[in-house]
Amino acid sequence: MNYKKEIIAVLDPMCSWCWGFEPILQKLQDTLSSDTKLSLVMGGLRSQGDQAWDKAFGTYLKEHWQNVHRATGQAFNMHFLDREVFDYDTEPACRAVVTVRELDEKREFSCFNALQKAFYTDSKDITSTEVIAEILEAEGVSKSEFLDLFESQKMREKTKDDYYKARSMGANVFPSLVFIDEEGHLFVLKGYRGFEQIKKFMK
Repeated sequence: MNYKKEIIAVLDPMCSWCWGFEPILQKLQDTLSSDTKLSLVMGGLRSQGDQAWDKAFGTYLKEHWQNVHRATGQAFNMHFLDREVFDYDTEPACRAVVTVRELDEKREFSCFNALQKAFYTDSKDITSTEVIAEILEAEGVSKSEFLDLFESQKMREKTKDDYYKARSMGANVFPSLVFIDEEGHLFVLKGYRGFEQIKKFMK
């Protein structure tokens, strides 16, 4: 289909504000005009070993998640924060979404949401390849095909390409929405916004 306009949602499956944004993203999908394409780009919130998993970080995350819950109404299972050891690396979850996009682009949004939900409400470790594969299998993705592609250098590079694309567009805050009009002009709306605010940029 030839679209006249595009909205790019720059998100990360393990970003709490992106989880808070999920109902709005769903509403955006449901109300999108037929001449506008909605696509996903993974942001790359945290890298391996980027943050020590200690009491101070746990306290910070708990307060942060509570703030997102109060602002958005999205549920958070705080039991995940009781883990003694965890490497808050969002690359595997981002790479999982990029891999699904490669296998079956139509499942990309549902799989992104499934990973978010598994992490924030079910306390599942979505840095684990096996856990990710099981979540996506429940969404209809072939486990064997996914695993073959997920571990490839190609998918690692494509995930980095998403990160670079986000930053090249100026979308360095998650969530961000990038609006591209018929002439190719680009506008970035950074940070969590309500649906009524977003609608003003959808004309």
